[in-house]
Amino acid sequence: MILLDTHILLWWVGQPERLTPAQIEAIRNSESDSLGVSVITCWEIGKLVQLGRIDLGRAVDKWLEIALTYPGMQLLPLTPRIALASSQLPDGFRSDPADEILVATARLYDCPFVTSDRKLRAYPHVNSVY
Repeated sequence: MILLDTHILLWWVGQPERLTPAQIEAIRNSESDSLGVSVITCWEIGKLVQLGRIDLGRAVDKWLEIALTYPGMQLLPLTPRIALASSQLPDGFRSDPADEILVATARLYDCPFVTSDRKLRAYPHVNSVY
């Protein structure tokens, strides 16, 4: 399994040309296994729509319903273990709380994290694909 960052899911579904060749390869290679999508990503997408930062072209619930049926998609819950781990990341990692939850999720599932976010890619305690 690989974990998709929020922007990666948005790009995969709506703008795949924005993905790097390494990201496309990782996604395609994981479709038969699993493309992890954290429930926090659903929340982030809802907030982006609410704040007018993105337009999905349809209601956010319908967009997510469609996106989560893409081959290999697996919705990952926000568990108490992930929530606690996000507040105890090594080396004092500080970011926005959603990013901390995503990093903790990748670490606890022991899976690569597909992201273009420079800060997340630079964090040495998560295996990033970019």
